Formats: sequence, C-alpha cells, structure tokens
Amino acid sequence: MITRGFTYIAFLVFFAAMLVAVKKATNWKIFNFVPPIVMVYLFNMFFCTINLWNMGETSAAYSATKNNLLYAMIFVMLLRCDFRKLAKLGGRMIAIFIGGAISISLGFIVSFVLFKGVLGVDSWRAMAALCASWVGGSGNMAAIQDALLVPEADFGAALIVDTIYYSIWIALLLIIIPLASKWNKAVKADTSKLEAVAAATNAEIDKERKSVDFSSLFTLLGISLIISAICQNLGGVLAYGLLDKGTITVLLVTALGLIAAMSPIGKMAAIEEMSNIYLYVVISLLASRAGLNELLAAPMWLASGLFVLIIHVIVMFLLSKLFHWDLCMVSTASLANIGGPASAPIVASAYDVSYAGIGVLMGVLGAALGNIFGLGVASIMQLFV
Repeated sequence: MITRGFTYIAFLVFFAAMLVAVKKATNWKIFNFVPPIVMVYLFNMFFCTINLWNMGETSAAYSATKNNLLYAMIFVMLLRCDFRKLAKLGGRMIAIFIGGAISISLGFIVSFVLFKGVLGVDSWRAMAALCASWVGGSGNMAAIQDALLVPEADFGAALIVDTIYYSIWIALLLIIIPLASKWNKAVKADTSKLEAVAAATNAEIDKERKSVDFSSLFTLLGISLIISAICQNLGGVLAYGLLDKGTITVLLVTALGLIAAMSPIGKMAAIEEMSNIYLYVVISLLASRAGLNELLAAPMWLASGLFVLIIHVIVMFLLSKLFHWDLCMVSTASLANIGGPASAPIVASAYDVSYAGIGVLMGVLGAALGNIFGLGVASIMQLFV
C-alpha cells in the first residue's frame, strides 16, 4: 500500500504516461475502443478500490494538487477557445443544458414517488438538495440543505450518492466517446456548427503552428500555475452567497483565459500538449478517489440515484431524436449538470480542445440555476408526501 503523498502522485503520473507511451509504441487495436484517457480512469478506480494507496495518508497530497492543476488546465484549454465562434452555438447550448436539467429533475420526482416507502417520506428534502447539486454543483446542494433543513442522516446518504455517481458518470461519458458517430447517426444530429468551431480553430492552429520547445512548455506551465493560484486566492476573498469560492474561481480563470487567448499567449506552441498533460493528470487524480467500496453504504439511496440517471439518459435520447442533438453537446451538458463548471470541460475537450469553453459556459449556467431547480423539485415532491 502506498502511504507517502509524493509516491502516490508520482505513481499516478507514471501510470498515465506509460499508457500513452504504450499506445504510441504498439498502436494496439484495443486503444481504438478504449482510449488511454479512459483506461487511466478505469484502472485508477480499480487501484483505489483494492486500496493500492492509503486514502487518509494520501489525502493531503490529493487536496494540494487536484484543484490547483484543474484550474490551470481550464486556463490552458481556454487559450484555444474563441467565444466569438462559440456564440453561434449559444441558443443550442442553453437548450441542451436546460434539457439535461429538466430530465434530471423529472428523474428525482419519479424516483421519490417510487422509493419514498423505503427511504422515508421526508427523503424529499435530501433528494431536492441532491437535485440542486446535479443541476448546479455542491454549492447549490449546501444551500438547499440549509433552506430545507435536511436531516443529517439523509444528507449523508445523498452525499454518498453524489460522490459515487459523479465518479462513475465521468468514466461512462469518456467511455462512450467512440460511439459518438453511432449516436449522431441514430438521432440525425446536426453537427455542422460544432464542427465549424473545431475546423476554424484547428485551421488557425495549423496556420500558426510552431514546433514545441522547452521555452513554450515551461512558459505555459508557469503562467497557468500562477493564474490558478491567483484566481483561487481571489475566489476565497470574493465568494459571497450563492457564488461560492469554486464558482468565482472558475469565472476568474475563464475571464483570464479568454483575454489571454486574444493575446500572443494564445498563439504559443505547445498549448495542446500542455492541455493533454494536465488532462491526464487531473483525470488520474479524480479517479484515484473513486473507489467502489462505498456502494454498500446506502444501497436504496444508490438505487434511487441510478433510477434518476436512467430517466436522464432516456429523456435526453428522446430529446436528441426530436431536436437532433449530438453526443458531444449532450455529454457535456450532462456533466455540466452532474459535475459542474470545473468538470464539464474535461468531457468537452476530450472531443476537441476547442470545445472546452462549451463545458465552462454550461457549468456556470448550472451554478446559476441549481437552486431554482432544487426548490422547484422540492415543491413538487411535497405534493406526493
């Protein structure tokens, strides 16, 4: 068992790097079905489950690393993001996100009706808090807990559901990326505007492509880390009410990333390479705390959460059939709901680095609407008590 924090971080980075190296050296066909980024997540979930590292003794290293690198990653990814191009997707982005929020809310209402007998008639309070989290984020969950006076026992069970399914959901959304073409064909998705964003961005990159060198990599590393530090410090100072530290930090990182994208920094070499390094390390860190040991802790709560996700998937597929939504946007909206603004860019950028801004925008929208949906669902649930 790994107990030292540095050894734990070193192993995660080493393992991710080796998977990338093996793919490049062998080009095995299995990587066409399960990309290295997915393998990183699945293997680290397995390592966590079998207790390859001590969760308690490595928690300080995790806490000191994850958010710091996550915000640095978002900043670097946004350097290839032109919101003037993304503006063409504005109405579509909002519609798909709202569709995800409505499908999740519907899932909670139906799940409460079915499971209130085993979870208790007052479980609507915790389920409404969890709904707020799955539309906006953990800040919304805390706000609804306070507003609805959620019992501690129920809130603890809801937290288990939130933690476990968040981890599993990221893995599943990454796994289904190779199925995007089949989904898009089945729903007759209109991907023209989305592809135009990627094509325009990639054309600019090819036009100004420079060889990756030590200077560009080191400069991006230094700038992104100091931006992460500054924004987190300011986020703690500026946090107020519903705008918690995490939301403020994402907004600040986003603003600085967009400004930098229009400066010479946005034309630097190595942005894609630096983005991918951050992405693999952040994915490794997230998966390393996603063990499945807690699945037996609250079985009926987990069953109710699974039912919500099933309804979410079914409704989103039907809406995609009706409005021809592509899998990239649907997956990004789904994680923007369930994960929040810091997580959504992970899935979006796995399709194309230039899509990172889509995830940020959807996630920020969720943070703004989470409490509204949570309180609305709570009001409807009370009708069935």
